[in-house]
Amino acid sequence: MKRVIVTVVGKDTVGIIARLCTYMAEHNVNILDITQTIVSGFFNMMMIVDTAAATAPFDVLATELEACGRDLGVVVKCQREEIFDSMHRI
Repeated sequence: MKRVIVTVVGKDTVGIIARLCTYMAEHNVNILDITQTIVSGFFNMMMIVDTAAATAPFDVLATELEACGRDLGVVVKCQREEIFDSMHRI
């Protein structure tokens, strides 16, 4: 399993989850966990996904998801799980 942490932040708008999840399905990325909230009109989502069977390498997925986010007016960041864990270890 190749787990990746995907975060999405920005002004809430229609279709954020639909667009990003559609992209992931089209590229065989499996969503393992997802949480999202809206606070005072700001959208915040975190996903844990498995890219082991993905049809594109991590760098391509990350770049294309960031572009999807720009189109929607949100910021999308992707980090490999091991990097995410290392950054948040005290």
